[in-house]
Amino acid sequence: MATTTAAQRRAQAKAEYDAFLAACPSRQLLDRISDKWVTLVLCALGAGGAMRYSELSRKLAGVSQKMLTQTLRALESDGLITRTVTPTVPVTVSYELTRLGSSLHLTVRALKSWAEANMDEVLARRSPG
Repeated sequence: MATTTAAQRRAQAKAEYDAFLAACPSRQLLDRISDKWVTLVLCALGAGGAMRYSELSRKLAGVSQKMLTQTLRALESDGLITRTVTPTVPVTVSYELTRLGSSLHLTVRALKSWAEANMDEVLARRSPG
């Protein structure tokens, strides 16, 4: 019986990710990144570099404090953004994309651009007439 290393087992599991399967963990990630606030936070940070919480809050019109906080915590726990605390008075906290977050930013930026470019056609098809 052949033995496999931990790295080989991880590579095999990665090759077997299939979001069409109910138990696939990639579904959780797809759920996370399909959230509108996640998309907008990633786009804001990708366009503006590091930003403070208040800057993000102003940039993302309509986001509640609770939702922005939850979104930032989730993105940080997934390794998509970093949170940097600077010991000033008052304390300064900034958020920035990680390498992984930057790679995702390219995809969500394209999705955001597509939505903006095609909104007129979608609205025209939605309206009765």
